[in-house]
Amino acid sequence: MRYLVSVIDDKSNPGSTDRQPAISAFNERLIAEGYWVFAGGLADTDAATVVDNRGEQAVFTDGPFVESKEYLAGVWVWEAPDLDVALKLATEASKICDRKIEVRPFL
Repeated sequence: MRYLVSVIDDKSNPGSTDRQPAISAFNERLIAEGYWVFAGGLADTDAATVVDNRGEQAVFTDGPFVESKEYLAGVWVWEAPDLDVALKLATEASKICDRKIEVRPFL
């Protein structure tokens, strides 16, 4: 089963910025143990563009879709045998990243 693992940061109480070496080591372990599918950090929400093409003409809006103190800072996609394993890894990831983690299975 594949899981989308979202890293949630908080503008009013951001996580530590010195976590990259620990995150890299965690990623290497995910790769070695066969859980890694993909990962990537995201630019700040100020760099976002929302595209809405549901009407007559596409509308492009600068900035995030919603204004919120919490935002998506990065993602992993993991392959894990079940939700329990994904949640165990997410518990480690939260500590390593110093941020909240959301785990959602793909359909």
